[in-house]
Amino acid sequence: MKYIFSILFLLISFALQAQVEGIVQDDMGEPVPGANVFWLGTTNGVTTSGDGSFSIVKPANSNKLIISFIGFENDTIQVDGKNQKLDIMLRAGVELGEVNVVSRKLGTMKLRNSVMNEDIISSAELTRAACCNLGESFVTNPSVDVSYSDAATGAKQIKLLGLSGTYVQMMTENIPNYRGAAAPYGLGYVPGPWMQSIQVSKGSSSVKNGYESITGQINVEFKKPQLPEADWVSANLFASSTNRYEANADATIKLSKRWSTSLLAHYENETKAHDSNNDGFVDIPRVEQYNFWNRWAYMGDHYVFQAGIKALSEQRNSGQVSHDGKPSHELYEIGIKTNRYEAFTKNAYIFNKEKNTNLALILQGTFHDQNAMYGHKLYDVDQTNVYASLLFETEFNKQNSLSAGLSFNYDGYDQLYRLTNEADGLSTKAFVKEFVPGAYIQYTFNLNDKLMLMGGIRGDHSSMYGFFVTPRAHVKYNPNEYVHFRLSAGKGYRTNHVLAENNYLLASSRKVKIAANLDQEEAWNYGASVSTYIPLFGKTLNLNAEYYYTDFQKQVVVDMDTDPHEVAFYNLKGRSYSQVLQLEANYPLFKGFTLTAAYRLTDAKTNYNGELLEKPLTSKYKGLLTASYQTPLGLWQFDATLQLNGGGRMPHPYIASDGHSSWEARYGSFEQLSAQVTRYFRRWSVYIGGENLTNFKQKNPIINASDPWGDNFDSTMIWGPMHGAKAYIGIRFNLARNVE
Repeated sequence: MKYIFSILFLLISFALQAQVEGIVQDDMGEPVPGANVFWLGTTNGVTTSGDGSFSIVKPANSNKLIISFIGFENDTIQVDGKNQKLDIMLRAGVELGEVNVVSRKLGTMKLRNSVMNEDIISSAELTRAACCNLGESFVTNPSVDVSYSDAATGAKQIKLLGLSGTYVQMMTENIPNYRGAAAPYGLGYVPGPWMQSIQVSKGSSSVKNGYESITGQINVEFKKPQLPEADWVSANLFASSTNRYEANADATIKLSKRWSTSLLAHYENETKAHDSNNDGFVDIPRVEQYNFWNRWAYMGDHYVFQAGIKALSEQRNSGQVSHDGKPSHELYEIGIKTNRYEAFTKNAYIFNKEKNTNLALILQGTFHDQNAMYGHKLYDVDQTNVYASLLFETEFNKQNSLSAGLSFNYDGYDQLYRLTNEADGLSTKAFVKEFVPGAYIQYTFNLNDKLMLMGGIRGDHSSMYGFFVTPRAHVKYNPNEYVHFRLSAGKGYRTNHVLAENNYLLASSRKVKIAANLDQEEAWNYGASVSTYIPLFGKTLNLNAEYYYTDFQKQVVVDMDTDPHEVAFYNLKGRSYSQVLQLEANYPLFKGFTLTAAYRLTDAKTNYNGELLEKPLTSKYKGLLTASYQTPLGLWQFDATLQLNGGGRMPHPYIASDGHSSWEARYGSFEQLSAQVTRYFRRWSVYIGGENLTNFKQKNPIINASDPWGDNFDSTMIWGPMHGAKAYIGIRFNLARNVE
C-alpha cells in the first residue's frame, strides 16, 4: 500500500509543477520544428515538435527561457508566472561564428533533431503549386514521384525509393490510412487546403505505427481546431483550363478554453471529357467529389481528446467517347463510384509533461464502398477496417526514453468481380479477412543531441500468415551543428490484396492470372545519409546525400512481361531489389530567393519468370530544379519547378498483325515545367499558374484504342503525361484569429 501512496504522491507532485507551453513560429507565421527551448543556466530543455509546439516544466532557479534555431536570432523570454502559454516568433538572421547568416525558412525542411531521415513539407510549400490534393502536392519534392498508373481511369501512384506506393505506409495524423481498395485513387481523397503539413520519412521507420512501412512513411497533418492560430474561416477557389473547378472551405469555433471544433468541406468537378489526341478515349477522367469532415478537440491540462467523422462521395467516369455522332459499336465505358466513411478518436492522459510520460488510446474505423465497371469487367468491394493502438511513452531522463504499446488491425474485403469482358459472364464472390494483434517496444538514447540511437522491435500475429517479428534501428550522429550522419536498417511486411490494390489494371484486355497461396511480402531496408549546413557568403548552403537499398525476401510479383496479353500475380522466385542514390542542394542566392537542385539515380530490378529485369515503367533517374522568390514586403511570390524525368524499360511488347512492335522496348526522357505567381493581400491572395508548360505528351498512351473490345487493347503502358500544358487560377481567403 505504501508504494501506491508513493506513486500517487509523485504523480501529484509532477502535476503541481509549473508548466510552460507554447508555439514557436517564424515571421511569416509558419511553425518552426526542431527549435531548441531551454531554461537559462540549466540543462532542462526540449525541442519543438512538427507543428512548432513545446511543453516544458519551469524550474525554481530560472525564469529566462531561451529559444534558438540555426538561421534565426535567439530569443529570450522572461517567464515569472506559472502555467503560462507563449507564442514566440523567431526573426531571420543569426550570427554563426563570424559569419552572419540570413535565412528564409524553407517550405521543405529536413528535421535536424530527428533520428530518422525525415522531411516536412509545410503549408507554405503546399501553396507554391496547384496543390489541389495529396497526389499533386509533391511537385516540388525530389524524393516522391506521383504518376498516372493507367490512361483510362486516372489512377495515380506514389513511388518512393524506386518502388510503388503500396510499399509506402500512408498515414493521417499518425494513423495508418488509405490502404487496400483506397490505394489506387486515395491520393485524390485528401484536399490540399485541408493539409497543415506532410512528413516524409524514408527507409525503415518507427515500429510505433505498425509493420507495413517498407520504403518509408508519408504522414499528413491536417488543420487542427485546437491550435491557437487556427483561422476563423478560410476558403480556396480553383479553376483550370481543363474545366476543373474546386471549392474548399473550413471554419473553426473555439467553444471554450478547452473545447474547439472545425468543419472542413471540399467539392470538385472535372466537367468536360478531354480527348486531345483524338484516339477516342478520355485523356482526363470526369471526376465529381464531395468531401466533408467535422472534428473536435478537448485540450485539458492532463487529458487530451480528439475525434472526427469524415464522409466522401466520388463518381469517376472515363472511357471511350464518340466524335462523329452515334458509333456503330458499343462504347467502352469506365465508371467508378466510391463512398467512404471514417471515424477516429484519440485519447491521451499526460502523467508528467516534463518527462513526456503519457498513455494514449487511438481508435479508427473505416468503411470503403467501391463499385467499379471497366467495359463489362466488374470489381465491387466493401472494405472494412478497424484499427486500435494503445501507447505508453516516458523519458527516464534527458538521455533515455521508452515507448511501448499494443495494436490491433482488422481488414475485411467483401468482393464481387468479373474479370472478363463477357457481358453475361458469371461473377465471383469472395470474402477475405485478416486479424492482426501486435505489440512493440522502442528505446531511444540521446547523448546531448550529438549521438542518438533508436531501436525498436514488434511482434504481430496475422490470422492468415501467423507470427512475425519486425526489428528496426536508427543511428544519428552530428559532431557539430553543421554535419548530421544517419544510418538505418529494418524490416517491413505487408499483405497483398491484388484486386483491391490493382483493379485499375482491369481497364485493358489483359487476362488476369492470380496464383494460389500468395505470400506475405517481406523486405529489409538499409539506408545512410549525410546532411550538411555550410555558412557561405553570409548565407547557409544545405547539402544532402542519401543512399537506400531495399531487398525483398518475399514478394508478390506483378508480371506484365511474360505474356504481353496477361497480368500475372505470383510469388517471387529469385531476387528483387531497389537501390536509390539522391543528392540535393539548397541555397538562398539573395534575400527572398531560394534555389533547390536535386538528382536521383534508381536501380530497381525484379525476377520475372526466371529473368532478372529492370522494373518496367520506372525512370532510371530524375533531376529537379526549383526556384522561389518573394518580394521584400511579401506581397508577391514567384515559383517555378523544372523536372527532368529519365527514361526506362517498357514491359515486353508483342508483334502486331502488321509486323510492327506494339510499343517501343524503352521510353525516353522528358522535361516538365510548372510555374506560379501569387499576389498577397491582407486577408486573401490570388494565384495564377501553369503545369506542364513544356507541353510534353506521351504519344498514343492507349494501345489499340480503336478496338477496346479486342485482344490487344491496353491502357496501362503509361510513363509520361497524357495532357499538355494546363493553366489555372485560384483565390485564397482567410479570416485570421488574433493570437495574443
